[in-house]
Amino acid sequence: MIQVLDRETLEQRVVLQGTWAQFKLIQKAVEDSPKVRLSFFAGAIEIFMPGFQHENFSEIIGYLVTTFMLMRGVKFYPSGSMTQEKTGEASTQADKSFCLGEVKSIPDLSIEIVYSSGGLKKLPKYKALGVPEVWFWEDGTLRLYHLREDGYEEVFRSELSGLETLNIELLKRCILMGETNFGEAVQVFQQGI
Repeated sequence: MIQVLDRETLEQRVVLQGTWAQFKLIQKAVEDSPKVRLSFFAGAIEIFMPGFQHENFSEIIGYLVTTFMLMRGVKFYPSGSMTQEKTGEASTQADKSFCLGEVKSIPDLSIEIVYSSGGLKKLPKYKALGVPEVWFWEDGTLRLYHLREDGYEEVFRSELSGLETLNIELLKRCILMGETNFGEAVQVFQQGI
């Protein structure tokens, strides 16, 4: 008998308590498994395998943000889900990330798709890494956080150079549209830029 799984049930997440050394051993063990994402912060090791919906929204958002930067002539480097790390303290892989202006070890923008858990609880990890701006897509809403001296503050427009003119309401509308008609979402987004 063949069992059909709901696309959303394919997402898996495990959180373990451990040390930086244990995290590095796990990281080494899964280095040939590109679908496995790992993170470490405050003694918690997270092992995550995203499902279809998670990856679908990640791709939609990444494509639209890339489209905006290309159309506006912003110099950028898409860094995908590269590992962002501060030895002994924090390590993570955002769903999408971008370096603006030049390639950096810590990107200027990290984007997280939140389906099962995490969300704002991830901000201390990003603060430890020094990521200037973090965006969260959760339940049809895009929330932006910009790093200040004392932590992240929610902002309603990006404060990153080159992204400050991005219409966040248009972006949100096109992300939702992209779930059912990606081509139309891209066209509407391009027309609105």
